[in-house]
Amino acid sequence: MNSGRGTRSIHLPRKHGDDCLQVLRWLYDRRDLAEAKADLAAWLAKWSGRYPRLTTWVEETIERTLTFFCLPRQHHKHLKSTNMLERLNEEIRRRTYVVRIFPNAQSCLRLVRALAVETNENWMEANRYINMDDLREHKKLALRQAA
Repeated sequence: MNSGRGTRSIHLPRKHGDDCLQVLRWLYDRRDLAEAKADLAAWLAKWSGRYPRLTTWVEETIERTLTFFCLPRQHHKHLKSTNMLERLNEEIRRRTYVVRIFPNAQSCLRLVRALAVETNENWMEANRYINMDDLREHKKLALRQAA
């Protein structure tokens, strides 16, 4: 689709990227979805004349990334980052490098599965990276408001 090049380089010249994309990144720091959408509309109005391919692509794809606004505010700082996934990938890389050669694909999959289970247990029990009790309460409140 994009022949190995980043989406940014297809839709926006690299030398103009920082000015244009900084405000777009700040959308994820807004208090709620309405505020983010208002800022998005202003951003689209400002840049659509200059970078129509970029703004069209953003309009088509941004809704998928704004869904975290439906979750409790205290979770936003964790969900707008990929740090958790990057850490898991780094641990998988580190552990598979030690083995180097796996006898078959299933043995590699067993190791990765074991790491995923261990990481999940740590996130759920030890670190409490995301408090699921808050999420349950948020869901109950949303259901009461919908009824």
